[in-house]
Amino acid sequence: MSYCLAIDIGASSGRHLLGEVKNGKLETTEIYRFENGMKKENGALVWDIEALTEHVITGIARCGEMGVPPATVSIDTWGVDYVLFDGDGREILPCYAYRDSRTEGVPEEVFSILPERELYGKTGIQRQNFNTLYQLYADKKAGRLDRATDFLMMPEYLSYRLTGVKTHEYTICSTSNLLNAATKTWDLDVIDTLSLPRTLFGKLLPPATLVGHFTKELRERVGFDAAVVTCPSHDTAAAVAACPLTKGSAFISSGTWSLVGAELTAPVTSEAAMRANLSNEGGIEYRFRFLKNIMGMWLFQSVRRDLEKRYTYDEMMHMAEASSFTELIDPTNAAFLAPDSMIDAVRTYLGKPGLPLGDLLSSIYHSLAASYQKTVAELEEISGKQIDTVAIVGGGCKDDYLNRLTARYTGKRVTAGPVECTATGNILAQLMYLDPTLSLDGARELVKATFGDSIKYYEP
Repeated sequence: MSYCLAIDIGASSGRHLLGEVKNGKLETTEIYRFENGMKKENGALVWDIEALTEHVITGIARCGEMGVPPATVSIDTWGVDYVLFDGDGREILPCYAYRDSRTEGVPEEVFSILPERELYGKTGIQRQNFNTLYQLYADKKAGRLDRATDFLMMPEYLSYRLTGVKTHEYTICSTSNLLNAATKTWDLDVIDTLSLPRTLFGKLLPPATLVGHFTKELRERVGFDAAVVTCPSHDTAAAVAACPLTKGSAFISSGTWSLVGAELTAPVTSEAAMRANLSNEGGIEYRFRFLKNIMGMWLFQSVRRDLEKRYTYDEMMHMAEASSFTELIDPTNAAFLAPDSMIDAVRTYLGKPGLPLGDLLSSIYHSLAASYQKTVAELEEISGKQIDTVAIVGGGCKDDYLNRLTARYTGKRVTAGPVECTATGNILAQLMYLDPTLSLDGARELVKATFGDSIKYYEP
């Protein structure tokens, strides 16, 4: 069986996982891991795309050094962010990060031109200041689009650096707020109404499609060639592709963000869905992830960074468990998006400047579980889908206390695992490319065969 290399990059770290199928199970090996993060440049939060590209290539080269060159490679990343190009094919820098403040007030400007209800009825994407649409509109106001002829979402850009081929992939572009949810392609009415250049928006490819092969320069550097293919290149789409869902399941893809949703076969763009701020994001085989973005492990990551990492996540969890403090914050509040100090932000929100650390952590835990409960109830009511199980996947599923609180708050059975669900979903798409007869449901059976014994269960 051929090796498949999943390059899975989140907002705080990236990893290269090599996968192959043996004896009916998926075996994976971590090849390379690196830290990722935004940096401040001239007062703005930006991505270092050269450093990111170098990490991607270094991990690929490691496969050659280890004598396990993959037949296919695919990249998934976080959503909404992108790189602009000018007419000479050069990147227009900086590459802004979604947490930058440049889009403050932009949604209101857009709604003065295109009413929010009309926009949601077309795209079905929840309102978030950092959506690609609002970022591009900020670029338009700043004159950055005057010389832009192309743009690539982040995983598309990294695939371009490997192949020299510019493509657009459906699932990552579905995070942009610029796709028509019904037609599953760019909504040119929205694009024209906001006077965004049509030239930016090329043909969309579905997951499990060939992008191209390594460039000559890359082949010489890493010592082998491989096919670069599209996976569900939005990391949540990849995670849900590998999620062990049942008919009555909701999911939580738990990482820097908590993506709480249900898989549907058609979008829901009703008034109630818009009021609940639910998104309809595209998935593999054009299944929809009806979900809400909630600030997730970012809250704990930021608290730990405030404390100069002197506590482990387990130690922080035990501090929270020992506390009886249950006053709640709203994890979706913009105050927690990129504060200078998360500890200060939580204390200010609660109006308790001297709140002890254990109580502060307890508040975050209970707040996340309460937000999950609220979202699961909205999903049931608005979609009409009856939910009996919440499947938590991703790195956050290792948090035993949050899993227990989620079961308690939602009143649903909770399953936890697999952890590396995003990379697994990435690999599944590569397997579907290599074997066009393999369906998503068939690929999920491979996930169950591989990880079934490691999944943990929590009763309400």
